[in-house]
Amino acid sequence: MKWLLLATAPDQLTAEIWVEFLRGEGIPALIRPSDAVSFLGVSAFSCRVMVPADRLREARAVLAAKFEGDAPIPP
Repeated sequence: MKWLLLATAPDQLTAEIWVEFLRGEGIPALIRPSDAVSFLGVSAFSCRVMVPADRLREARAVLAAKFEGDAPIPP
């Protein structure tokens, strides 16, 4: 499965919220492993949220509709 960048969250906590929401909507999602620093706790740095290539458009629409005005989701 090819994974593509959906959006870059401002921090790991926000990325985790986006990923859990997408999964709840039936869309596979993950935080790019190199962005999360679990051994140090939650990362305060930006984290990339990835989704399967064939679900990118759907994920973008779902995330934008849910967090409209709250999150910088690329078009």
